[in-house]
Amino acid sequence: MTYEEIKAQAEDACAELLKTAGIERGEIFVVGCSSSEVKGKHIGKGSDINVAKAVYDGIKPLLDERGIYLAAQCCEHLNRAIILEKDALSQGTEICNVVPRLHAGGSFSVTFYENAEHPVAVEHIKAAAGMDIGDTLIGMHLRDVAVPVRTKIKKIGEANVVCARTRPKFIGGARAVYDENLSGGEVRP
Repeated sequence: MTYEEIKAQAEDACAELLKTAGIERGEIFVVGCSSSEVKGKHIGKGSDINVAKAVYDGIKPLLDERGIYLAAQCCEHLNRAIILEKDALSQGTEICNVVPRLHAGGSFSVTFYENAEHPVAVEHIKAAAGMDIGDTLIGMHLRDVAVPVRTKIKKIGEANVVCARTRPKFIGGARAVYDENLSGGEVRP
């Protein structure tokens, strides 16, 4: 796959997810990306900074247009820490002292770190939506109620793509009334 093909697939998948997810300005969009899987190799066995750059270049401008923060999930060697802009942090969020590298963090987190204005690492976030490219397991960084979003793009390169949005929890029971605007039109009695 070429840089342009990978970029176009990432852009298309992201655009479709953003259309469905209803993410608001200032919220966080998490991406886990195995460049190895995009190339058809086993996760962690073929990291490629150029593949990561193509994915980043497909996604980042769409988020910037909408005022949405990108968060890049690191690989397991950094315990799936998150790299994001310092401005995206909630008051009091504790940062970690680590700089991702190709084989300790992964190529996507390195690409984001090198292109961010004020990158920081944190252990936990609660993102509004996200893309998992290559079975990187981003679920731990989504809000509590994640809803799968089926996109037309099922793969970027050779990597599986799984997208999700989140919604507030329904609480209360039979007498509760819910606001369908908060749940993406998904209201259950």
